[in-house]
Amino acid sequence: MGSCYSVDARSDDGESSRRQWSDRGPPVGGRKNRHVLESMARVGSRVFKPESMTSTPDSNTNTTLKEHKASTYNHVHQLVNDGISSCHNGPSKSLSGKVGLMNLGNTCFMNTSLQCLSNTEPLTDYFLGYDYRGEINQSNILGTKGALVRSYAELTKHLWLGDSNTYRPEEFKKKIGRFAPQFEGYDQQDAQELLAYLLDGIHEDLNRVISKPYIEEKDCDGSNDEGDAITAWSNYLARNKSIIVDLFQGQLRNTMTCRNNNKNGSRGCGHKNVKFDPFMYLSLPVSDRCNSLDDCLSLFCEEEILEGDNQWYCSNCKSHVDATKKIDLWMLPPILIIHLKRFKFSVNGHRSKIDREIRYPLNDWNLSKRKKSNGGVFPLYDCYAISQHHGNVNGGHYTANAKNRFDGEWYNFNDSVCRKINQNQEKLGFGSSAYCLFYNRVERQHDEKTTIIRRQSVSRPELWPHLQRDNIKCWTSTRAA
Repeated sequence: MGSCYSVDARSDDGESSRRQWSDRGPPVGGRKNRHVLESMARVGSRVFKPESMTSTPDSNTNTTLKEHKASTYNHVHQLVNDGISSCHNGPSKSLSGKVGLMNLGNTCFMNTSLQCLSNTEPLTDYFLGYDYRGEINQSNILGTKGALVRSYAELTKHLWLGDSNTYRPEEFKKKIGRFAPQFEGYDQQDAQELLAYLLDGIHEDLNRVISKPYIEEKDCDGSNDEGDAITAWSNYLARNKSIIVDLFQGQLRNTMTCRNNNKNGSRGCGHKNVKFDPFMYLSLPVSDRCNSLDDCLSLFCEEEILEGDNQWYCSNCKSHVDATKKIDLWMLPPILIIHLKRFKFSVNGHRSKIDREIRYPLNDWNLSKRKKSNGGVFPLYDCYAISQHHGNVNGGHYTANAKNRFDGEWYNFNDSVCRKINQNQEKLGFGSSAYCLFYNRVERQHDEKTTIIRRQSVSRPELWPHLQRDNIKCWTSTRAA
């Protein structure tokens, strides 16, 4: 990515950096450790709901509380909102979420991704108010036995419960570097790549599946897409269950179709192979004919012809044949991350940036015509965070814009500097710098607009996104009066 220019000025002796570290945290282990903040009260996956009990037909109805397995994280959201509001040892809400991250040396790529994730409300709720430690998978060889999620949780606390307007994410950088060694040094890296590795690392650390069963992949022919998609989701959940799956995981339909011409000159059979693949973010191509985010999405879903060296092996023809490949959005997650593929390689290996200005919606992005499944919650999305890349591949810089959960205002995060911005003056929703876009799905619950996170598990199919179809025929915008 080349070099990075930073807004953080540090003296040669590092005194300002040490000063940032020297005024935090309660005593730990009998010694005053200023690096660690106390956590707020945490809750688990169990909730108590009122249940009516009647001893006789003529007696009065009494209500008791009964323990249930929570189906959503709504109780965590309320706890965190109340906890931040009444936090006595931390700042008022005027500082919560408006904390800059110091540049450790070409780490603006890391800072922009962390700020966008910090403003992902349900993820921050989880690490501030949920007993995430109880879900750490100590036996997963693909994770870090909790080291990464503990460092991320500590960082989250400093961004929302701390008493300083800047934080030095040095410990977190060490942990992400151990998990993904390409981030160990201080070279400029790609923000989306950091984001992908971080979410994958959090998932592996918190995967609630201890022993993953072997599941043979099933070939589908497109005759029962709704049922096949549900089966694929069930199989995926048998091996993957975490807060990352609950928040970010969607499903794509990948259709391969045999065409007429194959290498030996015989006719193709028209055989179709359909797979339903999970996704954590959508990487959309950007071309000269793309003016809007919808144009990029159309290009992503455009049918592709596979021929020549790219021919597809048809299991029916038993040979490589020309084929078509078609990707469709099947099921969309509560939190939708869009990655605009602005960096490309030429045939000679030269890397360049596509500076095409793209228009993207800040509110009411309606994807109901894009989603091919008949099930699911109405896919209406609001943008809440934007990771931006300025400059070129040889000398660029990352910043972030995010909408604060308490005052609803947009803020710009430029390493250690956080400032309030006007979305019209900053022309949010249009430009050549938008690189990763973060959207939350808007639902209506008790006449309030919210993002509902349903806890995914094989044993609770009623919470699967495919089966949320009670009001499927009367989908209406939550923006309606």
